[in-house]
Amino acid sequence: MVQNSMSHGIITKQPTVVCVAGDYPQVLMRKERGMSLGFRVKASLDASAAAAVAEVGRVTEVNNDTFWPIVKAAGDKTVVLDMYTQWCGPCKAMAPKYQELSETYDDVIFLKLDCNQENRPLVKDLGLKVVPTFKILKDSKIVKEVTGAKLDNLVAAIENVRSS
Repeated sequence: MVQNSMSHGIITKQPTVVCVAGDYPQVLMRKERGMSLGFRVKASLDASAAAAVAEVGRVTEVNNDTFWPIVKAAGDKTVVLDMYTQWCGPCKAMAPKYQELSETYDDVIFLKLDCNQENRPLVKDLGLKVVPTFKILKDSKIVKEVTGAKLDNLVAAIENVRSS
């Protein structure tokens, strides 16, 4: 493990995972070489928290403990969060389309959050009103929101945030 002087987070080096708590030259170098891109962050404030990992090209399930560390590690990358429930029909219909989007955009982090009782504090903090809701974040701030199973609106919102 290497101590990062910029963020004072703990960074682990693994062959297919890029550690980016402020070290974007590594990300760009790996992208140019066609290597796998991802994030690995270990919350330094909570020793009991497991390592939070999000990889570009796939959807990563998050919870109360892993969401903010992943978002903060993403820096200025666009992060899309799918807030869903197990019982929601439109959520189930959007899941495979959301997975396809994660495979399409190699510069966007795709996360999903099961809005169950266990994640209620985070769900409340994020201001969920309906499911599915897609929150789009940049620089650790929510910049767009798409409610409902509206794929075209979600794609437009992602494109808009990526280009800003």
